Amino acid sequence: MTRTKRRWKVRPAAIAPVFISLWAVSSAIATAINLQPLRQLELQTQALFFRLRGAVAPPQQVVILAIDDDSLTRGRDSKDLKTLAAIQSWPWRRTAYADVIDKLMAAGARSIAVDVLWDLPSDRPEDDQRLQQTLQRYAGRVTLAALHASSQSNGGGLDQLVYPDPMFQIEPKSIGFINCLTEPDGRFRRFASVYLNRIDADLRRSQPRLISFDEASLQASKLPLASPRGEYLFFYGGQNTFTTVSFWHVLYPQNWALLQQQQVFKDKIVLIGPTAAFLQDIHATPFGDVSGVEIHANAIATVLENRAIAEVVPDPLWRGVYLLLGITGVGLAISQLSKRAAPRFFLAIAIAGLWSIVGYGSFVYGGLILPVATPLLAIALSGLSFLGTGAVSDQLEKLRLRRTLERYVAMPIVEEILSQPEDFQALLQGRKLKAAVLFCDIRGFTTLSYKLPPEQLVALLNIYLNAMVEAVAAASGTIDKFIGDAVMAEFGSPVSYGEQVDAMNAIRAALGMRRSLAALRSQWRQEGKTLLYHGIGISYGEVIAGNIGSLRRLEYTVIGDTVNVASRVEGLTKSFWTDILITESLYQLVQEQVDVVFVGEHLLRGREDSPTNLYSLVGLKGEPTTLYHEVHEELRRYLGYKETTT
Repeated sequence: MTRTKRRWKVRPAAIAPVFISLWAVSSAIATAINLQPLRQLELQTQALFFRLRGAVAPPQQVVILAIDDDSLTRGRDSKDLKTLAAIQSWPWRRTAYADVIDKLMAAGARSIAVDVLWDLPSDRPEDDQRLQQTLQRYAGRVTLAALHASSQSNGGGLDQLVYPDPMFQIEPKSIGFINCLTEPDGRFRRFASVYLNRIDADLRRSQPRLISFDEASLQASKLPLASPRGEYLFFYGGQNTFTTVSFWHVLYPQNWALLQQQQVFKDKIVLIGPTAAFLQDIHATPFGDVSGVEIHANAIATVLENRAIAEVVPDPLWRGVYLLLGITGVGLAISQLSKRAAPRFFLAIAIAGLWSIVGYGSFVYGGLILPVATPLLAIALSGLSFLGTGAVSDQLEKLRLRRTLERYVAMPIVEEILSQPEDFQALLQGRKLKAAVLFCDIRGFTTLSYKLPPEQLVALLNIYLNAMVEAVAAASGTIDKFIGDAVMAEFGSPVSYGEQVDAMNAIRAALGMRRSLAALRSQWRQEGKTLLYHGIGISYGEVIAGNIGSLRRLEYTVIGDTVNVASRVEGLTKSFWTDILITESLYQLVQEQVDVVFVGEHLLRGREDSPTNLYSLVGLKGEPTTLYHEVHEELRRYLGYKETTT
């Protein structure tokens, strides 16, 4: 008992779904474990969305009183020593802050938040007492800064909470931590409360009430506010987006009078903090580097306008699951929508672009964060997988098509077919087209096969068939098959040059076959060999072309009524002692260029209800007819002799 091995053929294009699954699973896992490179890519995409959106007008309730470069230089260089004496050198005297707080409150400020850490007494106790008295006067309306300090000491981590000096802790609820969480890309994006939630648990338990500087500032404003729906700030812009006043203007009488007149601070939440680069409180944000006090302003404004940004799926694990389902679904949909590599690739790019738009709209207008960079990367890789595997598949299909066509078609035609931009794979699939079909068969071959030794018969047949194939190839025809001694060819399949050209190519092929066989007979006559005669039938019409056969053997061929007619007509040639008969359908296309002899209407087997006009082909108009008459006479003698001897 023999065992046959089945050869499994894997098309490269069929591997594309495997790659899609690979990208989907990889993206899902990377998202679920918060893989830092992809996480940073998502964060950079969000930063890009902010920059594409541009700056937007912040709420007017927030004003920044900046400890800026101008205030530092004015205090140092001013001739008005009495007015600006408290800010002549850094750190400034605390009476400067006391004076400013008094003035701001007098100007109608709703609340004040000071982003300056007063954790130690100054070298002027009287200044500290003055500031203490001011804070007592406005208890609950002035927020002070605290800090979570983390450092390394003797190889171990040292965490501590740094509060304002006890003499300034007038109202514990008005103290907030200024720390913000730094994202993997080095930018600040989230509320400070997120940072506090990640402080060491033991440290948090020791201080049951830890609130952020922004939260304490909002509580001091006494405004009715909704809880933020997300962890991310709605950044209004870069530096100087918020109304900003230089600190020294409040101390300088002329400028202060103008500020009062304009009611710059009335009913405002005023944030006092450093913006000067010298004070090193500059941090990275989606809009570039801004000061810490401006980050707090963005946080407070985000809550005031209820614009906090939230992730649609906060849990990374579930984000990974949804990505897996989404990317796999998109890949399968693309696979079903198109079977060709290029459309699949561009469809993937289009879907990626559409998802980018959805992600941008959701982020900017809905305040919701969708995964964008990771799906885009996965979809882009899927598109490239379609393109790559499709290209390899196309090359293999083209090679297979070349090998198939080379058996039937002349090489120039093969190259022309393969160079066409349309889907060449369709050439091997079933399709309807119009073509001229030619059948050629040797007369009396059965009798001849009994008379000649096998080796002589095969040699003779090969010489004959080679000449016939050359004639077909010279006329841009396709050898369909050999049926024993018969030849089947078509013109217009798999490539057509137009109905009239295809029809004339069939005529030229038949005339070439006539000339070739006549030349062979002349040679064989001189050599004393057996002479061959043949009959040719040609018809033009609709056929079905494609690779036809079984799984074990497929052949490119044409089938249909036109094929049957051509075969029947070829069989009638011996009845009229002629070598070439053509049908009416072919004659109508070539009548201006050929000479024929009408031989009448005939009923063909299988078409008894529809007589067919037949014509004996003499030759091309204007060319000698000597060969036609010679062949006609030889056939008459040959066929007449055969009829009397059989």
